[in-house]
Amino acid sequence: MASVLVVEDDQFVRSALIRQLTDASHTVRSVGTALEALREVAHFRFDVVVLDLGLPDLDGSEALKMLRGITDVPVIVATARDDETEIVRLLNAGADDYLTKPFSVEHLSARMAAVLRRARAQGGEAAPSPVIRVGGLTVDPLRRQADLDGVQLDLTRREFDLLAFLAGRPGVVVPRRELLAEVWQQSYGDDQTIDVHLSWLRRKLGETAARPRYLHTLRGVGVKLEPPADAAGPVHAPGAEPPR
Repeated sequence: MASVLVVEDDQFVRSALIRQLTDASHTVRSVGTALEALREVAHFRFDVVVLDLGLPDLDGSEALKMLRGITDVPVIVATARDDETEIVRLLNAGADDYLTKPFSVEHLSARMAAVLRRARAQGGEAAPSPVIRVGGLTVDPLRRQADLDGVQLDLTRREFDLLAFLAGRPGVVVPRRELLAEVWQQSYGDDQTIDVHLSWLRRKLGETAARPRYLHTLRGVGVKLEPPADAAGPVHAPGAEPPR
């Protein structure tokens, strides 16, 4: 059971979500504007926020940025906007996940369960992880920092998680289903979620899908990370000592 804040201005949709989430044993509060949502999270503790973008007083993406300024509660964006640029913008603005309208309450419940599992896992104590080096790429899981050729990369939380997971398995083709399970903590989902993050991560690594250097997609199989052919540095997987 989770404490959920539903931010939705459509009274019909809001009532349906409240009823269905309550039937699923969740505790639900709801508001119809961005400013009301900010007041709610300032006064009450929620496990997850379901945020509609089409709010009457403030665009949902701006509301998301304001929410991120006062809380790290997981936010699932509900949007009718399904273009890649918009989705990437929302994920980089701090959304933990997104759903494209219309969606079923079963789908929403599954996404909620996934973001809550991730939040709980990140809140636990983790053993220190060794630094990973793949070519000119260095990933430090403990400090959550990644550098490319000595320059620190500006990565979102999910981009870092994806990069670290792939870098920890250099040269290994990781199936998309495994990425969903291990990085997103989902047993199923839309491949577009992975594609969006890979696309944005490639840009920050200075490559494209057509001209990859580190990230390679094998159609119908999965994704692998390996050093580029022109990389001078060796690969040091977790647990391996670099040469002296």
